[in-house]
Amino acid sequence: MSIATRTGDDGTTALMYKRRVPKTHPRIEANGAIDELNAALGVARAAAAGDWLRGELFITQKQLVDVMGEIATAPEDLDRYAREGFTVVTPAMTARLDELVKYLEAQKISFKGWATPGATPLAAALDLARTACRRSERRVCAIRETGESVNAEIITYLNRLSDVLWLLARWVETNTEGAAGVSQLA
Repeated sequence: MSIATRTGDDGTTALMYKRRVPKTHPRIEANGAIDELNAALGVARAAAAGDWLRGELFITQKQLVDVMGEIATAPEDLDRYAREGFTVVTPAMTARLDELVKYLEAQKISFKGWATPGATPLAAALDLARTACRRSERRVCAIRETGESVNAEIITYLNRLSDVLWLLARWVETNTEGAAGVSQLA
């Protein structure tokens, strides 16, 4: 099967279970933003030298695929989605991020005022991912504002992820080992 299916040539695309929607549908907008976030995390992961950070970013990227699957499912299909074994976003996923926040806040991170991205390539990549995460969060909130239901845990997860990314960028800027890829964490 070719990647060029031509099914979107009319300006529509498919949600899960073949429901067609315009490419400007709020769920598609949210998934586009999350896809960009995932790509930005890939840039950060590629720039990181340390196994710990690379591993944490990879776990997050995999979880974002789960987030995108849930977002790409119309509310009336969510029971089927879960029944078929697809992952829905849970408080446990957010708890993992809460643990990362606690860990990173316990490190010797120094910052003063608003951060200006770009001190190192890795920190800049993490800051870029953070801004993509904030946009993703806004796009998911926009789904809810249309009156469609959306798992509130997704919003919490994305909010917490942006905190983690901000902390990681500041840690990288502060710590010499961090600038080389956060090799000393965990």
